[in-house]
Amino acid sequence: MVSQTGVSHRPQMSIILYNVGALLTVAAWGVSFVSTKVLLDHGLQPTEVYVYRTLLAYVMILSVCHKRLVSNSVRDELLFIACGMCGGSLYFIAENTALEHTLVSNVSLIVTLAPLITTLLVGALYKAERPTKGMIAGSLVAFLGVGLVIFNSSFVLAVKPLGDLLALSAAVCWAVYSLVLRKLSAFYTVLFITRKTFFYGLLTALPFLFTEPGHCDFKVFAETAVWANFLFLGVFCSMLAFLIWAWAVKGIGAVKSNNYLYVQPIITLVASALLLGEHVTWVGYMGCSLILIGVILTDRLSIVHPSKPTH
Repeated sequence: MVSQTGVSHRPQMSIILYNVGALLTVAAWGVSFVSTKVLLDHGLQPTEVYVYRTLLAYVMILSVCHKRLVSNSVRDELLFIACGMCGGSLYFIAENTALEHTLVSNVSLIVTLAPLITTLLVGALYKAERPTKGMIAGSLVAFLGVGLVIFNSSFVLAVKPLGDLLALSAAVCWAVYSLVLRKLSAFYTVLFITRKTFFYGLLTALPFLFTEPGHCDFKVFAETAVWANFLFLGVFCSMLAFLIWAWAVKGIGAVKSNNYLYVQPIITLVASALLLGEHVTWVGYMGCSLILIGVILTDRLSIVHPSKPTH
């Protein structure tokens, strides 16, 4: 459907599907924290978990997307390298390393700044999509809710510069990944983008893997808990989730897609309670409520003022 101004409007059902896709992706990523914890408890190193799950996802997507190997230009290839680093190796390694230098609550809280950073970056780079005051207010309400969910069992918060800076770096990496993904989505399919992201994520993670002290015994993969969680991480949280995420970003934009990341702590909280037996307090329930309110406010108040068409 095309309006009199010549601007094409997507059907309402398509918008709904994009939002559902983004929400399902975040749900998978929320549960992935539990799966990753299980693998770490079985003796795997953080970089090993990332490399092996991404390798599985890359091989699977390569089997259906292998006719075209390179992008349109050197510039685009550099953008794909940025995608692989910011949405893959640097993001996950910075996040995992931060856990060794600061509290888990610090890392979880700081990393959830990614949607807010994305909103501010889009507003700074694209004048036609500057965030409204209501949108920023909704993001802040959701961020407050995230803080309460993270402090569900403890209100301990300590300032530890190295770990906190690494966590902030991870949040910035994801925001940059979202912006680069938005740019590439106009020229490439989600299959091609996801495959290239996995490839460069793996390639740039190898130096970290080789320098990481100690590696797990491959016999551990014979255990049901290990291979089952790896299949979940590789198939659902990497291959399918990144495909759907790229599709959602292409459909509703980086800002709206990233706002669903605020829901991730809710999923993690529920999964931890059901699968790990962790206790949920009234603080956690209050945080969940604020997150949902913040996401709804952000969605309802994110009025975008498009620029006038040029002739």
